[in-house]
Amino acid sequence: MDRAEKREFVTTLNETFKASGTVVVAHYAGLTVAQMNDYRSKMREAGGSVKVAKNRLVKIALQGTDAEGISNLFEGQTLIAYSSDPVAAAKVTNDFAKGNDKLVILGGAMGASTLDADGVKALATMPSLDELRAKLVGMIQTPATRIAGVLQAPAGQLARVFGAYAKKDEAA
Repeated sequence: MDRAEKREFVTTLNETFKASGTVVVAHYAGLTVAQMNDYRSKMREAGGSVKVAKNRLVKIALQGTDAEGISNLFEGQTLIAYSSDPVAAAKVTNDFAKGNDKLVILGGAMGASTLDADGVKALATMPSLDELRAKLVGMIQTPATRIAGVLQAPAGQLARVFGAYAKKDEAA
């Protein structure tokens, strides 16, 4: 990379850090290319991305962002996983690390909060944004269903009463 490419890369990475909800930092030493491609595809499906970059350039890109506190994590072979959804990057990285011991989570950042490895794992156990939306919609729909059932019950009772009177009249 020449100097202009590095400058452009740092600018792009800086904008990425500012826009992402969560950033996860991990060591990836020993992962094969196939495993990295699998990890990247899983992250893409969840709406995130994975980048491997020079630590020095990442530290420069972190300056002036909320995630600046994680710059001390960038030593050795590190990668960054990020997503706009606050849970997606942590969840995919944690799930992949469970099945592969060569991916070691170092920590991360969620907004201005710096997370250690346990913090990232705790974040991964939280429900995703889509799951929370589904639960919220379910909670909103439940009372409406109950109200509809209560309103329909008296009408059903009246229909049964009228039906009983009709049968009584027919019998007589």
